[in-house]
Amino acid sequence: MSEFSNDPFKYYHFERLEDVADRISEVLQCPITIEDINHRLLAYSTHDESTDPARISTIIRRRVPEKVINSLWKDGTIPKLLSTDEPIRVSQIDEVGLGNRIAISIWKNDEVLGFIWALEINKHLKEEELMLLKKAAQAVKNKLLNLQIRKTKKAERNQEFFWKLLTGHISTEVEINEGFQELNLHLPIPFSIVVFKFPHKLNEAAERKLSYLLQTTQQVNIVLYTVDFDELIILLSAKSDAPLTDIRLFTLFTIRQLNERFTFTNVTASIGGISTQPLFIEKSYKEALAVLTIKNRFPSETHELHSFSEMGIYQYLDILYEQRKQQGLMNYSLQKLIEYDKHHKTNLVQTLEIFLDNDSHVHDASKALNIHVNTLNYRLKRITEISELNLKSLNQKMTIYLDIKLDRMSL
Repeated sequence: MSEFSNDPFKYYHFERLEDVADRISEVLQCPITIEDINHRLLAYSTHDESTDPARISTIIRRRVPEKVINSLWKDGTIPKLLSTDEPIRVSQIDEVGLGNRIAISIWKNDEVLGFIWALEINKHLKEEELMLLKKAAQAVKNKLLNLQIRKTKKAERNQEFFWKLLTGHISTEVEINEGFQELNLHLPIPFSIVVFKFPHKLNEAAERKLSYLLQTTQQVNIVLYTVDFDELIILLSAKSDAPLTDIRLFTLFTIRQLNERFTFTNVTASIGGISTQPLFIEKSYKEALAVLTIKNRFPSETHELHSFSEMGIYQYLDILYEQRKQQGLMNYSLQKLIEYDKHHKTNLVQTLEIFLDNDSHVHDASKALNIHVNTLNYRLKRITEISELNLKSLNQKMTIYLDIKLDRMSL
């Protein structure tokens, strides 16, 4: 009983985290794993056959599989671990190969540094053993604090390098490659810059949550990331031969996780150009910012669009707008419809815009306008009469469609 009444970790000098894991395992008589806050494996005790598939997979990959992390979020385990320093009993989840275990968070003040997991395969830990697990968490804390200091210094170097890439302060491919090598980073290709825009400034607590989400994702390769006021900026690459599809799925998944896990709402994602040339990192960033500007200006038309390559005509509206403004050009047909709407208090320009937004499909356009198809056909007839526009001419439709969008930019 003296083993339980004293601290079995207090007078041990542990050189490595593996030594701590083995000592905890020896005291509690069960397999132990130690992870950082982002579920990357830091150390694990030796074990016999008494383990489970989730632990084996974690050891092989050096990180917890994403499907396991998602399951632990869904069953409430991780939210509990992020809110208490008490041991949490976790029931088995057969779908992801997770057996019964006890988990405890390792805290420094109000911040979680990592986790200890004790497998309950051949035994059920008693109350006094759970108290020992709390003491074990204190023993691990000092080791994790040293790791955190080194990680913070590395993160600062990464941030400085990333901003040089984003702002074009590194001008040659040789310099870029040398920078990646100095930071012990690899730039997989093809790559892209992705920006998540939030409705408010991101504080330190929010940054930690975002870091957690990025460090635990296994959908794409996260190379570098930073936070700028209300934006999360990421340099990443896909893992398959369909990079745009992979990155688009990642942005949609991330937005959903931000909402479900951390209640971040109204987040907008933008994807810059995909490239294999390191010098195009700055260009991809500018394109991602351009997507945000376009989505803010034309929210309904671009709601389902996230990448620069999907923006179509919206990529060129700024250039065309400046040209129109400088040359004082006006679309004759559009001006006639605008004047008619103003004098007769009608909305023919809006009708035409939505009709063209829906690729000239009367049924889809009538639904969007919430009017009968016959009503829409009547309006289209009046539009052609007033504007002298031929709606069967692709060239005329494209021209007036562009001019409608350009006219909206001046409002």
